[in-house]
Amino acid sequence: MAHRADHDCGGTLRAVTSTSAAVVVPVKAFTEAKVRLASALDPGERADLARHMAEIVLLAADPLPAVVVCDDDEVRAWAERSGATVVWCPGRGLNGAVADGVAALRADGIAHAIVAHADLPLATRLDWLAEFPGVSLVPDRRFDGTNVLALPTAVDFTFAYGGGSFGRHRAEAVRLGLPARIVQDPHLGWDVDLPADLAYPGARSAWGGPAGGADEPAPVVAPTGAIANRLS
Repeated sequence: MAHRADHDCGGTLRAVTSTSAAVVVPVKAFTEAKVRLASALDPGERADLARHMAEIVLLAADPLPAVVVCDDDEVRAWAERSGATVVWCPGRGLNGAVADGVAALRADGIAHAIVAHADLPLATRLDWLAEFPGVSLVPDRRFDGTNVLALPTAVDFTFAYGGGSFGRHRAEAVRLGLPARIVQDPHLGWDVDLPADLAYPGARSAWGGPAGGADEPAPVVAPTGAIANRLS
């Protein structure tokens, strides 16, 4: 990105007009994130972990620009320091924040959005997901949530995050008649919501958390290495 800028909901993203795709990352206030980890981590540890994972996702956006959608001053300052463009959308919730981020890309003529959750501690490069012309769905390892969702910005896609979102987003792609694929990726598929999720590979060395990591999952070296199914 050539420079950083803040944008309100409905604005355009002049900082990223030189690209055909961008990564949208909705980020909740670090001090309010990951409350379901309260039995394993104290508030300070939860905030540190949330920030650490969000940093990893922003790094995974490269070489594409990252757009952080938020309504928290600390998150905005962190995103700007990290080189991301900020879309400021107070009180919109997760679905509204994602919709606003994608709409901002569309208004600026950016053809493809890659929506990535901020709690993916093993995230690797995301840019290849924009190569598919339709919808790419990366479920969590339980096939319940949608960790990453890539789609053309021109479509009127209804986002439906929360429990069971993978099935809803898959149905939405079918409803719109869009070509779609399911991508199983051992890195992008690992999100952190529950205490058991803290046992991700490298957890202790990465941020000093209490959980030990499992064996490193087999790396995904190219899009062709993922399991992709075309939906009708």
